[in-house]
Amino acid sequence: MKSLSIGEAFLFHRALVFDIFVSKSIRMKKYLCFLFFVGSISYTDAQSNLLETKVKQLTPNTVWVKKQATTLKFPTFHPQGMVKINDFFFMSSVEVTKAPKNGDTGEGIGHLFKFDSTGTLISKITLGEGSIYHPGGIDFDGKYIWVPVAEYRPNSKSIIYKIDAQTLKIEEVIRFNEHIGAIVHDTESHKLLGASWGSRNFYEWKLNTNGKNTTTKSAEELRIKNASFYIDYQDCHYLGNNQMLCSGFQKYTQPNGNVVRLGGFEIINLVDKRPVFQVPIKLWSPSGLAITNNPFWVELSSKGLTAYFVPDDDSASTLFIYETELK
Repeated sequence: MKSLSIGEAFLFHRALVFDIFVSKSIRMKKYLCFLFFVGSISYTDAQSNLLETKVKQLTPNTVWVKKQATTLKFPTFHPQGMVKINDFFFMSSVEVTKAPKNGDTGEGIGHLFKFDSTGTLISKITLGEGSIYHPGGIDFDGKYIWVPVAEYRPNSKSIIYKIDAQTLKIEEVIRFNEHIGAIVHDTESHKLLGASWGSRNFYEWKLNTNGKNTTTKSAEELRIKNASFYIDYQDCHYLGNNQMLCSGFQKYTQPNGNVVRLGGFEIINLVDKRPVFQVPIKLWSPSGLAITNNPFWVELSSKGLTAYFVPDDDSASTLFIYETELK
């Protein structure tokens, strides 16, 4: 074997040391990324657990203080669902261009709006196709916004999309022969949970590691009756621990013809699909609608909870922000 000169030996030694250094650096970076990932999961889990705890402290007599009411400065049409990501809001909405009549689908356009805390529109995309134009309640899993879009009638059909929150790239995930009015991504079980028109039924789909649907059963085979009746869920979000937090309302007509609108929150166990916590939210918009009429978002604050609502349509659409102190 040929002997190396001193110069060649020096260069070989330096290259070897550099390779070892780079290898160690890569391993260290991977290790630090792993620690950051694990820490992020732990932090997220802790936040979810605390949010669940605080929501369960709510009672019908909880005092909510209105902190802000911001008029949305763009055509909102009929808002449906909402998530808050950092300082921005993403809200689904249906624009009806021809109202449904006698059981037909009507015509319209499905929207997903991104706006800031001043009510200024940042960007928007359209969703759906043909007669499928009615978006519902939405969810955010840390990367994707999940949006169901259905025909504007019960017992119909839907398309479920996921949208990259950064790029707003749209990806179709499921086509289903039922009206899906709200969707939640259970990131721990890798499942989607959909609620029908009026949230009377639940449907569940299993996702693989690539986020693709692996469930092929029909609506009849998947249907699970909702055991809760006092409100119809309008918008739902994954809460952690295989649970979702839903907001909604119901109209009750008294014998004299007066209509009472009652809103509330519910926590539902995604394993057995039964409510584990229910609480009325005794707040109304100036128009008389329950504050939980459609889009909502709840997050932790330094003293308790902050809740965001957009109960009204079109020019009346206002982002209401309420806070409550909970010990």
